[in-house]
Amino acid sequence: MLVFRGIPEQSGPPVALTIGNFDGVHIGHQAVLGRLVEQAGRLGIPPCVMTFEPHPREFFDPEHAPARLTDIREKLSIFAKLGIKRVHICRFNAHFAEMKASEFETKIHSHLNAKWVLIGDDFRYGANRTGNFASILAAGKKLGFEVEAMHSVKAENQRISSTLVREAVGSGNFELAKRFLGRNYSIVGRVIHGNKLGHTLGFPTANIRLKHNKPPLSGIHVVEVRGIHDAPVRGVASLGVRPTVVREGKPVLEVHLFDFAGNIYGTRVQVDFLFKLREEEKFPDLETLKARIGQDVLDARRYFEK
Repeated sequence: MLVFRGIPEQSGPPVALTIGNFDGVHIGHQAVLGRLVEQAGRLGIPPCVMTFEPHPREFFDPEHAPARLTDIREKLSIFAKLGIKRVHICRFNAHFAEMKASEFETKIHSHLNAKWVLIGDDFRYGANRTGNFASILAAGKKLGFEVEAMHSVKAENQRISSTLVREAVGSGNFELAKRFLGRNYSIVGRVIHGNKLGHTLGFPTANIRLKHNKPPLSGIHVVEVRGIHDAPVRGVASLGVRPTVVREGKPVLEVHLFDFAGNIYGTRVQVDFLFKLREEEKFPDLETLKARIGQDVLDARRYFEK
C-alpha cells in the first residue's frame, strides 16, 4: 500500500476514491471500503482513500473533540488488510478548512485523477460544509467522474458510527464494541520505560505509549497482548491517571502479563480489551493498592478460566 502526505500537485494514475475520517474503521466503514475495492477491481484501477490528520473536530474544537478509537498508524494497517492500495493523508489545517467546495471537487478530479468516487450519504465538504452529495454528483458529471453514495450500515437497529463504538468502549461493553468493529477493541503502542512502581509492588507491568492523551476508556481490564509471541499473552491492564501515586497525571496504560518474563522494551504490541473489572480508584496507601492489584489479578485469571 502506498501512503502519501496531502494531495499531489500533478495528476497520477486513475483511482477509485473514497473520503472520510474512518476513526475505528468499524463495520460501517468496512462496508464502504469493501464496496470501493470491489468497484476498483471492476474498473481495473487501484482503490484509494483520502483521510485527514488531525480529525477535523480536533482542529475546530480540540477541547471537546471526541477521543480517538484508532491512531493513524492503526488505521493504515487496517486499510492495508482490507485491500486498499493508496492512501492520501491530508493535513486538516486552516487552509484546508477554508477550501471552497468547488476547489475540493477540482482537486479530486485534476490532482487525484479519481474516475469513481464513493461517499457516505451524509458526507459534507468544503468551507462551512457547503458541499454535499448533490454538489459532488453535479461536479462529477461536469468534470468526468462517477459518484456513488453508500447508505449507513445498521446493526441491532442502530446506525453504526464511531460515536456508537466509542460509547460501547467507554461503558466497558466490549462484546458490543466487538460486534460494531468486527474485531476486539484494542490499543496499539510501543512498550516504554515507566517508574517501575509495579515491579516494586510485586506486579511488574509493561507500559504502553499512548499517542493521544484522551483515550475512550479508563479503569481496570482483562486483556490479551499480541506482538510478543505467536500466541497472545494474557494479562490485566490499568488505564488511567494513577490517582494513588500521582496528583495530576496523564492517562497511562500499564499491563501486567501473566506467566511472562522477558525484556520487551521497544516492542510494538496490541492490547485487546476483553472485560472491564472495575473503575480506577484512589487508595489510602501503597499497601492497599498492592492488595487490590492482587485481587484484580485473581479476578482476571478467573475470567480466563471460565
